[in-house]
Amino acid sequence: MDGQQQRGVPPQHRPPSSTGDSSPIFTVFFAFIAIVSMIIIPFSSTINKNLSILHQVPEGHVGVYWRGGALLKTITDPGFHLKLPLITQYEPVQVTLQTDQVTEIPCGTKGGVMINFEKIEVVNRLRKEYVYDTLRDYGVQYDKTWIYDKIHHEINQFCSSHSLQQVYIDVFDQIDEKMKDALQVDCTRYAPGIEIINVRVTKPTIPETIRRNFEQMEEERTKVLIAIERQKVVEKEAETNKKMAISEAEKNANVSKILMEQKLMEKGSAMRQQEIDNQMYLSRQKSLADADFYRLVKEAEANKLKLTPQFLELKFIEAIADNTKIFFGDKVPNMILDQRLLGNFLTEVSRNISREAKSDA
Repeated sequence: MDGQQQRGVPPQHRPPSSTGDSSPIFTVFFAFIAIVSMIIIPFSSTINKNLSILHQVPEGHVGVYWRGGALLKTITDPGFHLKLPLITQYEPVQVTLQTDQVTEIPCGTKGGVMINFEKIEVVNRLRKEYVYDTLRDYGVQYDKTWIYDKIHHEINQFCSSHSLQQVYIDVFDQIDEKMKDALQVDCTRYAPGIEIINVRVTKPTIPETIRRNFEQMEEERTKVLIAIERQKVVEKEAETNKKMAISEAEKNANVSKILMEQKLMEKGSAMRQQEIDNQMYLSRQKSLADADFYRLVKEAEANKLKLTPQFLELKFIEAIADNTKIFFGDKVPNMILDQRLLGNFLTEVSRNISREAKSDA
């Protein structure tokens, strides 16, 4: 009855069926599933990242995308980004400094000895502006071509042109720079986006018997170096002693020279003093002699003036008078009272005085 009545009712006036009431629920459910897939899938390590819509590019990397196997020119910076799931593939590429470790590199030396480099570290960087070109030409594993495989090739080239002595000891300190230059030359030519910062090469492992021989050689070389250094020390000490002796002799010579100069100066001063004293004495004696001469001359002149007959007679009488002898007897000596004798004497004296006066005139 009710069914019949309903069949007679127009469709627009019919009540909604029970099956039509579930469609909004399914819509909300599917929207919830989509949101969860956008949020959960990028952070799940068990689900393929190519199925996600939302993805994250870590710091120090850029995002690179492929669509249908073709590399896109789109390069994204660090952060969250959207992509088409299943259609667009995403890969983070590091553009900061990274260290690639190349391990277990066997090589043969020029003499045929096999050695092994356990580890070589290559510090490199892919420049951001060359990411597209590098990945287009060499793929995401570009470092395998230009670092890992290249290191193997360059190490074998280097070992084949050098002896074990050179590789292990003589030029080992040059391997780092040689590897760096060799890698950078080819990268600059074929992959300019790759920048080689540094290469660190560890000591290679060599056969045990050869290693012991090298150790013995190093011990002998060390002994020789010690002997050479000891000889240098002895020579240095001898040179130092020689310099000290020369310095001491020069010092003594300088002291002797100074003392000699001092003595010479003292002798010179004494000599000059003696000369001055001699000159003073000579001048004094000359002055005394001149004074005596002048005195005698003046006395002589005075005596000439005194030599008159009267003065001589007076002096003669005084001399006779000063005689202390007394004569006793009948006769007194005639000399005293002989006027003739006295007169003759005085006359002779006067003549002599006259002659002298005429000769002086």
